[in-house]
Amino acid sequence: MKGFVLSKQDVSEIVTVTFTLFAIIDILGSLPVIISIKKKMGDINAFTATAVSGALMLLFFLVGEDMLKFMGLDIKSFAIAGAIVIFILGLEMILGLEFFKPDAEAKASTLVPVAFPLIAGSGTLTTVMSLKAAYEYYNILIAIFINLVVVFVTLKSVNFLERMLGQAGVLVIRKFFGVILVAIAVKIFRGNIGIMK
Repeated sequence: MKGFVLSKQDVSEIVTVTFTLFAIIDILGSLPVIISIKKKMGDINAFTATAVSGALMLLFFLVGEDMLKFMGLDIKSFAIAGAIVIFILGLEMILGLEFFKPDAEAKASTLVPVAFPLIAGSGTLTTVMSLKAAYEYYNILIAIFINLVVVFVTLKSVNFLERMLGQAGVLVIRKFFGVILVAIAVKIFRGNIGIMK
């Protein structure tokens, strides 16, 4: 009985999708916000926040397409719309602008501002849906799991990362991944616009 073996194409896709989601979730770029929440609300439950955000991503991954069909939309159109959102998110990170504003009232618990919308926000959910048009499903699921591990470790290491990176380090990382997002958005757009009728 042969075990599950990933091909070079699978590995390439996993790396691409993992970095795409990592850039969109932007857990390192969100450190200043997470630190502020921790100071105001106390310790953040890393496992709960990670589990809830992961559940939201999986839910949208599994039923998102059915929701689109119910509304009379197709995955290619949604992918292009998602590419536009990703492009704008990338511009936010590069230029330091704020097109998408968080809910100022989301203070009830660490789950609301941390799990949603900070980790599994509209950008992340849109990206998960958009990636289904270009990559194998199991590779996306693996990439989601990898990112959830990174999110969990980051939430457990907030104080250490704050000391290690410093404000300048976080800013550099945010801008770097912003450029990556813009390039990924262009790739998704080009990959789907040509087959639209």
